[in-house]
Amino acid sequence: QVQLVESGGGLMQPGGSLRLSCAASGRHLSIYAMGWYRQAPGKQRELVAGITVGGSTNYADSVKGRFTISRDNAKNTLYLQMNSLKPEDTAVYYCKASYRGIYDTWGQGTQVTVSS
Repeated sequence: QVQLVESGGGLMQPGGSLRLSCAASGRHLSIYAMGWYRQAPGKQRELVAGITVGGSTNYADSVKGRFTISRDNAKNTLYLQMNSLKPEDTAVYYCKASYRGIYDTWGQGTQVTVSS
């Protein structure tokens, strides 16, 4: 089974950028549909962006035009480029690997805080 480790979170001012990484081990990411989710305090976890095995992407309306999900199969890593950050983007961000709708694997999460 794949193991996932997120990194790249931190404190950023509004309008800034961050790039999150999700490094995989144990299995190759190319066989998984992948997604970035986030959970803010007191709120449910929500989908931010997803990418299929074939490379098709989808985004939450709140991040369209600002965030970009991508995968580098050679590096076995998933990315989330986040631009024009807003305070409401503050959350713990998680990556998820989904294998053919059979099972999901989550990373441990990385904190993103957007504040001046």
